[in-house]
Amino acid sequence: MRHKRNIKKLGRNKSQRKSLIRNLAISFFQNKKVVTTQARAKQLCRVIENLITIAKAQNLTSIRRINTILNHYQTTKIVKDLGLQYKERNGGYTQIIKKGNRKGDAGETVIIKLIG
Repeated sequence: MRHKRNIKKLGRNKSQRKSLIRNLAISFFQNKKVVTTQARAKQLCRVIENLITIAKAQNLTSIRRINTILNHYQTTKIVKDLGLQYKERNGGYTQIIKKGNRKGDAGETVIIKLIG
């Protein structure tokens, strides 16, 4: 049984999956949107919303927690600013928009972007 097992493996082992999500998150925060597959976008959405929620605290501990997850100082500054922007909002910071299928393997692609 798979009760309370929410992490999709995305066809990778743990270190590769962690690196993939970290790089997607860094790219997302720098460009404010990213085009990827639906499975990756759903996992990325969980990480992004968690990071913005941590950033809403605006203290040294939250900045260090964000930096341990992303390991990219410039992006940590961007997330910190987004925490101020979404201070009054209680979750739901991202939006997933279906784009269509890829030409090569017909994988369903989506655009994930910030709301507001």
